Amino acid sequence: MAGQKANGSSESVEIPEIKFTKLFINGGFVDAISGKTFETIDPRNGQVIARVAEGDEDDVDLAVEAAREAFDHGPWPRMSGQERAKIMMKYADLVEENAEEVAALDALDAGKLFALVKAGDIPGSVAQLRYYAGAADKIHGEVLKTSQGFQGYTLREPVGVVGHIIPWNFPSTFFFWKVAPALAAGCTMVVKPAEQTPLSALYSAHLAKMAGIPDGVINVVTGFGPTAGAAVASHMQIDKVSFTGSTEIGRTILKAAAESNLKHVSLELGGKSPLIIFDDADVDVAAPLALTGILFNKGEICVASSRVLVQEGIYDELVKKLIELAKSWVVGDPFDPKAQQGPQVDKNQFEKVLSYIEHGKREGATLLAGGKPLGKKGYYIEPTIFADVTDNMLIAKDEIFGPVLSLMKFKTIDEAIARANCTRYGLAAGVLTKDINTANTMSRSIRAGTVWINCYFAFELDAPFGGYKMSGFGKDSGMEGLYK
Repeated sequence: MAGQKANGSSESVEIPEIKFTKLFINGGFVDAISGKTFETIDPRNGQVIARVAEGDEDDVDLAVEAAREAFDHGPWPRMSGQERAKIMMKYADLVEENAEEVAALDALDAGKLFALVKAGDIPGSVAQLRYYAGAADKIHGEVLKTSQGFQGYTLREPVGVVGHIIPWNFPSTFFFWKVAPALAAGCTMVVKPAEQTPLSALYSAHLAKMAGIPDGVINVVTGFGPTAGAAVASHMQIDKVSFTGSTEIGRTILKAAAESNLKHVSLELGGKSPLIIFDDADVDVAAPLALTGILFNKGEICVASSRVLVQEGIYDELVKKLIELAKSWVVGDPFDPKAQQGPQVDKNQFEKVLSYIEHGKREGATLLAGGKPLGKKGYYIEPTIFADVTDNMLIAKDEIFGPVLSLMKFKTIDEAIARANCTRYGLAAGVLTKDINTANTMSRSIRAGTVWINCYFAFELDAPFGGYKMSGFGKDSGMEGLYK
């Protein structure tokens, strides 16, 4: 596929040659012990991109053995923070220099918009590496004032071998969200990328080797959740597991960790995030923000504003604008710079989203826009808007992870708070209002890890990210991502 012009693109975007398809263990690319491989599929057309090594429990054992040796006896945890930082900075430079290739792999593997990955995901990943590189020599403890005349102090130490299980919706972003703080702390690790999107993790492992990260510090085992992922979660020699993905799988990982060695666990799980729009909001600002909040990354984002609560005074006007915007939204090949939305990541997700759309129709919600697949090949779905959605409908309760917006009308601030919190999740929320008192009240009343005021998707390197309730626990990003 190398050198091929991407279908639908109005300018030449070179599809990269798939160079790395084997497991990365102890500084080298190796076949799975079983010799098995699996197909990674292009969601634009359902065709096979490449066959990738299918790791399982035996391969995880080898990777953990390498990581354990690198932690217990290798140089990485014993380097000064400044030495680790220097190598991490070189790693960041290499990712930046190869941004186009990494972005193309994520676009090809996940159906993500190439232009947005290149302009957003990859620079964000580079920034994460540099942020934590800057923190590597600033990991301190505290001197304690004891009551009995003794001297006491605390010292933050690397937890050991970390298992990272990362999702398919932001493959490069989450690879570096997990890997960068672990590197800064002096940990070693085994990364299990999602089986739908293994390619950029393997390429990033290659860049780590080029940067001079010692063998065994980063290991990547591609494979399936019930085999490779389960082996990471239950492994007795892994000291912590960090997982981003569905609440259902998060439960499984937590149980496996508890039943093995009681390893530390961080879980960033599902969301059903509300965007609450008050009467005093500017409709011309609110409508595109609400639509982008659900259609960005084709709705495959844990903080998607999938529930939009609109105060009754501007409800009709906002609905009209949302429909107009949805009709002009461009769904197409992710390598086409005109496209605003690519295909869902795979056939399973495509069919899941369509099944929820049918649930919405059967439960009595009013379909205002979209609701159908697009094209004769690939996993494209029209931007879909439902009105008259009630809190007990499946489309209001379940995380669909697709381009499906549920519109709800409310009267009072108390009703908005109650309905925003009427969910088993608590990952994020947004509030649009010109009233500072309303903003303050809402931000303190919504049970969500992140509450954005008059904005959405406003991520910052220094801001910790994590949720309440069944959205999990632990933090990514910021200094809390390093400490937790």
